This record gives sequence, structure tokens and C-alpha cells, in this order.
Amino acid sequence: MKRINAGMLLSAYAQGIFPMAASRASGALNWYQPDPRGIIPLDRFHAPRRLLRTMRTALAEGRISFSVNKAFGTVMRECAAPRPGHPDTWINDEILALYGALHAAGHAHSVEVWHSDQLAGGLYGVSLGAAFFGESMFSRMRDASKMALVFLVERLQAHGYMLLDTQFLTPHLAQFGAMEISNADYQVLLADAISREARFSGGQS
Repeated sequence: MKRINAGMLLSAYAQGIFPMAASRASGALNWYQPDPRGIIPLDRFHAPRRLLRTMRTALAEGRISFSVNKAFGTVMRECAAPRPGHPDTWINDEILALYGALHAAGHAHSVEVWHSDQLAGGLYGVSLGAAFFGESMFSRMRDASKMALVFLVERLQAHGYMLLDTQFLTPHLAQFGAMEISNADYQVLLADAISREARFSGGQS
């Protein structure tokens, strides 16, 4: 079986296909193309008021800060770590290596939430054209992953992105306006988004 590389992975994303491992210990990857597909419409993103109040207060008081691409590898490893209710994960060593290569090539990005200079939460995903494919998130502090998502959406909106793919719909994402669409409708949105340009860009924020 031909080993997957970063170029093959980007080609798969352009077709709406992505890999996951059966478990952290598994050496094999499986390909997925969900139907229906989960997305968050960027023009209909909704963040709970309580979360926004908490975020604004914490930022104003200097208790939290955000960054992008400052700790990509650490964010991935945190996403892969066991957590209450989720002792296993689909992120194995090959996934870590593949997305690390995408990050080095400028196609995978992370958002970090810091609390007292400690990494409190974050997320990572893949950028292709004006589409962003959210992969995984983690939280070591209440609401940290939710704050990372709010930060991500604001960045995507400001930088000209058209599609935020969540792959699947979960109750956690539904509160932010996530919805399911058919794979046929998703392919139309995907083709349009990857034909356009958007720049995620890195650095402190």
C-alpha cells in the first residue's frame, strides 16, 4: 500500500475526503467522506452570550491571550491525549507526522489559548484556498476550546474564508450554528471555496 504524503493529503481534502486512524495505537488510516457533512456557516456563526462575556472579561483583565501557529505540535499532541470520557483517539503517530508536514508547508494551522502563560486550550485544522477544515480541539480550562473556536471564526471571517468544515455535527458545535448538509451540496461549496484565495497567516494576535 502506497504511503500517504502531504501532497496526497491535500488532494484528498480538495475532494472532501480526510483520514482518521482507528485508534491511537493503530498503524493504519481509514478515509472518510461523511454524508451528511457538518459545517459552520461563517455568516451565521453564533457564540453564546455567556461565553463572549467571559472571553471579553478575561481578555480585558489580561488573564488569557491567543496565538496562532505558536505551538502547533503541542496542540496536536494535546488533542491526541486521553481525556475523561474519551480514553482513545483517532490521532496516531502517522497523523501527527502528516499534519506536521502540512504545517511546515503552510497548510495546517493551530489556534492556542493561553492562561497565565500556560497552554489552556486550542485547535488545529487544514487550510486550502478559502476553505478551512477543522480537525480537533482540546481544553485544559473551562471554555478554552470554545474560545479558540470563536477566535478562529473571527480570523476566518477577517481573512476572506468562505467555508468552515467541521466534518461531523456534534451537540458541542451545534450551539455555534453548525449544521448538516448533503455531500452533494458540500461539494459545490468546497469547489467554490478552494478555487479562491484566503490567507490564514501566523504570528501572535
